[in-house]
Amino acid sequence: MSYKKAKHVLPSELLALIQEYVDGEFIYIPRKKEHKKCWGSSTSTRQELSLRNTAIYKDYLSGMDMVTIGEKYFLSIKSIQRIVLTEKRK
Repeated sequence: MSYKKAKHVLPSELLALIQEYVDGEFIYIPRKKEHKKCWGSSTSTRQELSLRNTAIYKDYLSGMDMVTIGEKYFLSIKSIQRIVLTEKRK
């Protein structure tokens, strides 16, 4: 997320009104509902996690125990169980 200077994007009357409430503070203005982005749509994280989870499930199917899988991917056994169950349901 990048910051924009309020004086560059807001009319001076609106800026003065906002300063009555938050003078010199940072505020977050949320996106409109119709402009919201899905999680992971701006990066490749969603795809990378999907590939990782598929690899975890393949390791599980090949007979690797969950403790070893957890150590391999630096995840808890509960996380491995959740991923295996989710992949199994696909």
